[in-house]
Amino acid sequence: MSRRIVLAFFTIWVISILSFVIIQLPEGDAADRFLDRLMQNDSGGDPRIAAELREYLGLDKPMYMRYWMWVSNLAQGDLGRSIAVWSDQINSQKPVRKIIGDRLWLTVVLTGFTVIVTWTFAIPVGIYSAVRQHSIGDYTFTMLGFTGLAVPDFLLGLVLMYVAFAYFDQSVGGLFSADYKDAPWSFGKVIDLLNHLWIPAVVLGTSGTAGLIRVMRNNLLDELARPYVVTARAKGVGAAKLIMKYPVRVAINPLVSTIGYLLPSLVGGSVIVSVVLSLPTLGPILLDAILIEDTQLAGFIVLMLGILTVIGTLISDILLAVVDPRIKFSAH
Repeated sequence: MSRRIVLAFFTIWVISILSFVIIQLPEGDAADRFLDRLMQNDSGGDPRIAAELREYLGLDKPMYMRYWMWVSNLAQGDLGRSIAVWSDQINSQKPVRKIIGDRLWLTVVLTGFTVIVTWTFAIPVGIYSAVRQHSIGDYTFTMLGFTGLAVPDFLLGLVLMYVAFAYFDQSVGGLFSADYKDAPWSFGKVIDLLNHLWIPAVVLGTSGTAGLIRVMRNNLLDELARPYVVTARAKGVGAAKLIMKYPVRVAINPLVSTIGYLLPSLVGGSVIVSVVLSLPTLGPILLDAILIEDTQLAGFIVLMLGILTVIGTLISDILLAVVDPRIKFSAH
């Protein structure tokens, strides 16, 4: 276990290097983007402004020095300052912590709720389809599963928005009602969030649910054909006990192992859905930050996605050891 934790920290360090380097690979830098913005706004394009900005941000220093400054600040809890909201004044930058704000927690809540909805629906349906193979219910869930895999999330979001507005006269955009959008946190705002949370969770979790259903069904069908299941059934073991005690615990292993990439995929893969549904998540901010090469903002979000991957993989290893007794934390 300790070896896995050490490896996790090493992986996060490597991810931090890759995050910092990849964001700066496009030609130019943040100062050039800022200068282009001034020219588009007819505010003047004096190269001296870009040079002063480049010196102020430390962009004139070698990359390894900039990386060391960035990592050192992160270790002290300073997430840096973003240029995504710069005005004509150089000192108008905004702290990354303030930009992210509630969006980070809303993203975590939405991601967690989507995972819960996905697993709660996928596992029972997968078990039912395997046990009732070639039944009407199995064919129905198979058709719905392939439909969920084929339809893009953003298209499903657009259809849901149209149906809700055209037939129910309701808006499904955002995570809050107009009365609570800018209001401080309270019990009423939490209830309002929960009332709006299921819509994006369904949109984001549709394709993942469909895929997990197919995986669970096929794995369980393979386990039900094993000799130990046939022997237990011949000895008169009850159907529910026979299925749940061993075959399901083995068939669920691939699902548990997907947690490692499920968490970051929901955050990073929901950019278009967040734009379509007007969700206050990190996806749209990450897209804008990458386009203008905002190293501080984009670097932290990409690093956070990498940390989510490492944490998800660690959780998968622990859950696999709990679900399947054959799997141990370390080899003997």
